[in-house]
Amino acid sequence: MYQRQVYETTERSYWTELARCSQQEFKKSGVEGKCIEARELIIALPESLFEQGMPNIVLRSFTDKFKEKYGVECVAALHHNKRMTNFHIHLIFSERQLLAELVIKTATRNMFYDERGNHVRTKKEILDADGNIRKGCSIIKKGEVYDYSRFSKKKPEFKSRSFLSEVKEKYTEKMNLLLSDCLLYTSPSPRD
Repeated sequence: MYQRQVYETTERSYWTELARCSQQEFKKSGVEGKCIEARELIIALPESLFEQGMPNIVLRSFTDKFKEKYGVECVAALHHNKRMTNFHIHLIFSERQLLAELVIKTATRNMFYDERGNHVRTKKEILDADGNIRKGCSIIKKGEVYDYSRFSKKKPEFKSRSFLSEVKEKYTEKMNLLLSDCLLYTSPSPRD
């Protein structure tokens, strides 16, 4: 039976750090809902690509094409469903790029945060009636690191309407090219 194949364009630790960064940014935004750490495309493939014994080539080719075009890291899995009737790739990609250098933000003055983690302007806003810091409030002192990031902001192109159309078009072209190559290798020579 055919086993699922996985291909990554980066180390596994990248995804752990990306998840941490995405969750941190999501929390800062204050919006409701779920944090989106990465996006997924499911790419249906023709059975003939499986029958030609090219799964590893297909998986790497499709994944590397996405990374090259959009400049983000990917992890992809290629497999069939249980009944072996649906050959497809799950391509998961980062919406953020790894920065060349770590961005570190240091407090230029004392910073005060209330119970919900919101930045407030003065210390008075986090004190109780007795002048003590309320439970759950915090102070980051001048000179301390209060934020750092290894990743860029999310790339807005991934949310545009044209993005999915462009990806579908590029992968259809790629499939057609692979299929025409398969036909070249499997068609009988004129002398046969």
